[in-house]
Amino acid sequence: MTGLHTGHTRVRGNARVPLQPGDRILPEFLKTRGYQTALMGKWGLGEPGTTGAPNRKGFDHFFGYLNQRHAHNYYPSHLWKGEQKVSLDNIVPNEDATGAGISTNKLTYSHDLIFQEAMQFVKAHTGQPFFLYLPLTIPHANNEAKGKGMEVPSLGDYAAKDWPAPQKAHAAMISHMDRDIGRLFLQLQTLKIEEDTIVFFTSDNGPHKEGGNDPEFNDSNGPLRGIKRSLHEGGIRVPMIVKWPGKIHGGVVNDTVWTFTDVLPTLLEVAGKPAPKGLDGVSLLPTLLGQSQDLTQRFLYWEFHERGFKQAARWGPWKAIRLGFGQPLQLFHLEDDIGESHDVANRYPEVVEKLTFFLDHERTESTHWPVQRP
Repeated sequence: MTGLHTGHTRVRGNARVPLQPGDRILPEFLKTRGYQTALMGKWGLGEPGTTGAPNRKGFDHFFGYLNQRHAHNYYPSHLWKGEQKVSLDNIVPNEDATGAGISTNKLTYSHDLIFQEAMQFVKAHTGQPFFLYLPLTIPHANNEAKGKGMEVPSLGDYAAKDWPAPQKAHAAMISHMDRDIGRLFLQLQTLKIEEDTIVFFTSDNGPHKEGGNDPEFNDSNGPLRGIKRSLHEGGIRVPMIVKWPGKIHGGVVNDTVWTFTDVLPTLLEVAGKPAPKGLDGVSLLPTLLGQSQDLTQRFLYWEFHERGFKQAARWGPWKAIRLGFGQPLQLFHLEDDIGESHDVANRYPEVVEKLTFFLDHERTESTHWPVQRP
């Protein structure tokens, strides 16, 4: 949303810290170009009544969740439209203050309502520029339901599989989403705006081990080490699929490394608006259009604050991970070791020195996410 990495953003984790008026984000920039903007799904950057609520940060339309824990529950007692609570017919007797809990009647599946709103928004704004941010919750788990947290209305084709129950539900959730993305693509074709619409599809992290899901069952991370909440490649390396008929050639695989910081400047260039200065991201539009763009030597940065402070950096083929300031740096050469199984820090002291300096100086201090330096 900001074009900044997690060493520079205001929000660096799931704590209830809202965006402030001075934090300019993607929909605010796009509105100056005449775009209608919508967010349908999960938002974790500002709850009702705060400065970070979607309708106060450039979104003309919002429907979904305004709290990370609330978004665990696929059968909630309510969702939000703007800052107005929309009551649903689900009963959640153990609901906490955020709205999280476990429904006892499970009548209305939140994903279906959210996707319906998204489809209606696209249809209503066919004749004008629009930006739809669709952060679907599938296949996140309902953490409060423990081993039964993969909530889905029907197991569909997976009901007869000789699989553990959570794996059937996990697969059914993904197929449920896949079906709906197909419906959205069909709608773009029917409305004859497919060639005028660029679609980005990706995930915010690698596979999870929550709600009874076993990421090893389908080998979800392949050769990559780690899962969600890890700064190894299995936790942060995900595909980005981009679709723009007539502009981007289909069926092309590109190994250019880019991050969520690049989404804002890329979309602003698509919209014909220059990106603001001081961003960590760059526009990848040249790469998407098949033009030459050398990004191999730029530095990328991550930091993560759950279960202890961790940092990671990427520089060309090199990947560094450090579990806190003053801790030894782990170094991996990803071209030779995509599974990050061989720490080669002792063999390349000059690379370690360069990446250590980068990790030491790249982040800004945050009162909400303080870090103890040695």
